[in-house]
Amino acid sequence: MTKVYALLLWLSAGIATTQAQAPKGMGNNDPNAKKILDAVSANFKTYKSVESNFSIKIENTAGKALGTKKGKFFMKGNKYKLLATQQEQYSDGVNIWTLDKAAKEVTISKIDANTNSITPQKLFTNFYDKDYLYKLNGTTKGVSEVELTPIDKSKPIFKILLYIANNTIASMKLLEKTGNKYTLAITGTKTNASIADNAFVYDSKKYPGIEVVDLR
Repeated sequence: MTKVYALLLWLSAGIATTQAQAPKGMGNNDPNAKKILDAVSANFKTYKSVESNFSIKIENTAGKALGTKKGKFFMKGNKYKLLATQQEQYSDGVNIWTLDKAAKEVTISKIDANTNSITPQKLFTNFYDKDYLYKLNGTTKGVSEVELTPIDKSKPIFKILLYIANNTIASMKLLEKTGNKYTLAITGTKTNASIADNAFVYDSKKYPGIEVVDLR
């Protein structure tokens, strides 16, 4: 994927819960890893808002870097906003606006409350409880590496590595079955800043000449 918002949400999709259960004999979860993951989830839920920079490094099967995409994201309750050079995405918790500046097009869709909607919030909360086996690989200089293995083997990924410090996910690596690797780094995080609700709504006045595709 070349679109930053799509890739970030695809990462979320890879770790979204779908109520799967581990088959018998597949293995047990590591209680030490669960303590760390539970602390991350509890910590994130105390924030009224989050503002962070992110970068996504993409590597192929040979380990060759295919590029790095950078951007910024904002979250407040069930609302979020993703900003990158050519792409932006807004959600007020009901609707999603996806802006492709190169195509000069914004697509509007509605969040389906009856499905496991994909949101960046799921990157930081208890996504791990149902769909993954997890274990603590170790802790070095205050950074813990937690490995997650999907229970559902039909998923395109086979492993996720989370790097956690101070009850916060600082970065993560997602390994595809194809051999491609995605590294998501999160920096410059600010919490509990005052963010107006209208910041999570696409403002067409700021983007004249953009075609609107309303799928609601």
